This record gives sequence, structure tokens and C-alpha cells, in this order.
Amino acid sequence: MQAAAAGQIVDLTAIFQAAFALVVGLDPAFLAIVWLSLRVTLTAVLIAAVIGLPLGAALALARFRGRSVVIVILNALMGLPPVVAGLIVFLMLSRSGPLGALGLLFTPTAMIVAQVLLVLPIVIALTRQTVEDLWGEYRDHLRSVGLEGMRAIPTLLFDGRFALATALLAGFGRASAEVGAVLIVGGNIAGYTRTMTTTITLETSKGDLALALGLGLVLITLTLAINAVAFGASRIGARYAG
Repeated sequence: MQAAAAGQIVDLTAIFQAAFALVVGLDPAFLAIVWLSLRVTLTAVLIAAVIGLPLGAALALARFRGRSVVIVILNALMGLPPVVAGLIVFLMLSRSGPLGALGLLFTPTAMIVAQVLLVLPIVIALTRQTVEDLWGEYRDHLRSVGLEGMRAIPTLLFDGRFALATALLAGFGRASAEVGAVLIVGGNIAGYTRTMTTTITLETSKGDLALALGLGLVLITLTLAINAVAFGASRIGARYAG
């Protein structure tokens, strides 16, 4: 038993060493996977922000019949299963689907669309809550300077920018950790649609733990770095704003 345990320790040590070598060795194939993952995720978050921030703010200020139902649905969609999102995009982009003529299935663009579908409800829902709270607090002041209804949206978004950064980070976390949707619509094609998460899944099943671990370390490091930068920027901004 002691010999078996020693063998396991040696194997784990070798795996960590191989993973570290992949990370610091700047292997082109390894970097291509990391770059594709970042490009897809950041593009999806940017698109979701451009669409979701104004929509969430508008929903916070608008009053119409069925508004509560819309809010409940949005909150529910925050937990939309990735495989369901992937299936929806797959059906839309498949040859028999309404957008099949575009030929986007099994491309990075299809992966971006799937991630936007996952991130957008998060951005809209969290933006609505933030802007609604700000409107309740500053309603009288904004009305006194002629900012009422949709005209108040730019001001409210600016005032809530630090809280909204957290919403975008939540969206980034959702997209960066996603596997099912991008696997369905991207096909996990080597050198073209293979991201960090899909590669980790594949290589773990194949037994190539060094590559899976190396990508896992990079993914964790990137997530921590982006969150640290956003947190630092918000603290600095809040200090100067205050």
C-alpha cells in the first residue's frame, strides 16, 4: 500500500510539473486555446453589456402590464442550463433552422451567440435591480433637474457603474466556466473551436491530465486577475468619485 501511495504521489508530481511546463513554455497550441477562450468570452460579455445594460435600465423604469412576469422570467433565465441554450442555438443555426443559410454552426461565432444567450439574462436582471434601487433613492432629485423616465437612464447607469461592473463580472464568470453550450454549437474542433473548458473535459476523459490541469490553472489565474483589476478599478473610481 505504501508503494502504491508513493507511486500516486510521483504521478501527481509529474503531472503538476508537466502542467507547469506547458504554461511557462508558451506552446503555440496551448496559447491558441487560451486566446480563443478569451476572445469568445469577452466578446460575448461585451455584446451582452451593450444590449443588457440599457434594457435592464429601461425595465427598471418602465411600468406596464405583465412587468412582474417579465422580471420573474428574466430571473429564471439567469439559471438557464447551458445545454438548453446550446440546443436552442444549434436548432437556430442548423441547416434546417431559420438561420442555417448563414453557415455559422460549429464556428466561434456560434459559440459567442450561445454565451450571449447565457450572459444576457444575468446582465439585464442585475442591471434592473441596481437601477431600480438608484431610481428609488434619487427619484426626486433627478425629476427636479428634468430627468424622468427613459431620459434618466444614462445618469443612472453612470451612477451605478461600480455595481454594474459586478454584474458584468458575474456574466464573465458564467461564460468562462461554460462547457455544454459551446460544446454543442462549436463541436470542439481542434485548432478552431476548442476552448479551455472543452479541452479540459476532453483531455481529462483521455487521461491527459497535464494539459487539463495546465489549462485549469490558466483559467483560474485569468479569472482572478480580471476580478482583481475590476475590483481595484472600482475602489479607485469610488474614492475619486466620493
